[in-house]
Amino acid sequence: MQLKDASLFRSSAFIDGGWVDAKSNETLHVVDPSTGKSIGTVPDMDVDDVKDAVEAAHRGYDVWKTKTCQERHDILLKWYRLMIEHEEDLAAIMTLENGKAVDEIRYGRSFIQWFAEEARRIYGDVIPSPLHNNRFLVVRQPVGVCSILTPWNFPSAMITRKAGPALAVGCSVVIKPAAETPFSALALCELANRAGIPKGVINVVTTDKHVKEVGYEMCTNPIVRKVSFTGSTAVGKLIMKQCASGMKKVSLELGGNAPFIVFDDADVDTAVQGLLGAKLKGSGQVCIAPNRIYVQEGIHDAFTAQLAERMKKLRIGSGFDEKVTTGPLISERAREKVNKHVEDAVARGARVLLDGRKELEKSEQKESGGYFFHPTLLTDLHDEALISSEETFGPLLAVRKFTSEQEVVELANRTEYGLAAYVYTRDVSRVFHVSEALESGMVGVNSITLGIDATPFGGVKESGMGREGSKYGVEDYVNKKLISIGLQPKQV
Repeated sequence: MQLKDASLFRSSAFIDGGWVDAKSNETLHVVDPSTGKSIGTVPDMDVDDVKDAVEAAHRGYDVWKTKTCQERHDILLKWYRLMIEHEEDLAAIMTLENGKAVDEIRYGRSFIQWFAEEARRIYGDVIPSPLHNNRFLVVRQPVGVCSILTPWNFPSAMITRKAGPALAVGCSVVIKPAAETPFSALALCELANRAGIPKGVINVVTTDKHVKEVGYEMCTNPIVRKVSFTGSTAVGKLIMKQCASGMKKVSLELGGNAPFIVFDDADVDTAVQGLLGAKLKGSGQVCIAPNRIYVQEGIHDAFTAQLAERMKKLRIGSGFDEKVTTGPLISERAREKVNKHVEDAVARGARVLLDGRKELEKSEQKESGGYFFHPTLLTDLHDEALISSEETFGPLLAVRKFTSEQEVVELANRTEYGLAAYVYTRDVSRVFHVSEALESGMVGVNSITLGIDATPFGGVKESGMGREGSKYGVEDYVNKKLISIGLQPKQV
């Protein structure tokens, strides 16, 4: 990998404005999922390192919260412009550690631009007083030090979507990126430092072996007042339990099991294109990727035939190849899970229309050492198959035929998750009936565009709580304070 600015590739953690190693001098190896080979090391930090980061964030908070909204706006915009200037290097670093064949950098930096602008709009309220001699004001103030725990599937955007609103309102942050993808976080820190964000306001701790203890400290340290996490529902529940002891604010973006519903009256071309775009972005390793595909019986055969033909034209390989449409999975464990879901579905009667396992055996990726899984298409999915209840997180498309609107809504809601759902239909009444009936935080109707900077992102049920992005994104990072002012009796 050749970078225009090699100083963006950092092998140290970032605490209190400086690059530091773990006190124990332990390191962890980061692997390129396209080859399975190590690309470098970062510190494997423990609780003592995290305590230093939290204390630094506390000092940074005291400085940052006193900045005016205009000052925070200007510094965040400078950070945003540096991301534009170094777009190619940031993309290369992300592809190297994540394997993605799609660009995330523009998406990620959009949140910094959005929340830079929101910094000047953290409005309060004046409450009309029912009392002659009282006036009531509500002001929004930063919650304080925030712990941010991010996943490997969006190593840039999940940081900016969380840190953006935190910094905009005056909070400081301690970020723990996933062990698989720390270099993107560290590159963003380097640019934040150049932008003039004061020391201690942004801190990054990297860990793998000590992740449980580090996570516990980030959730229970009394200085921390807010925790934001994106990841599995099981870990989210644990984090919520740990945060309860300190009554901390919590926002959780957790697992999904998104239904993709195609009615007979839908435009088949548009629906197929939408499905491929939503499902294969990041090789299916996206929380809002369709997991259960329901196609009404009238167009089922035509839809699956066209889908299979389009899938045969996909190109699999390293994200550095501009012609590649689908990159590797993040690890061998991830590949094993997808294979398990295929075998389970087939054992329950599913038909294989396109077998990615066979395609891999005869492909050049077989000998690469990378964690590739070729896109696979199944039909006749059984409702008891693992795919129907578990998030696959891979390029497996499984189709089930349905008959009626009532039937498919019941199938779609038959899950503890409720993050995203997709509906394709030309019936305006059905658009509203089905969208309102689906138990989901977000619904795409004839569209797969959900998580942009201007819209609220989040789920219901066991898919989490809180919203990220949009004007609502700052709410979890502020406290609303009532100021009640007593006046002297009016002198006539």
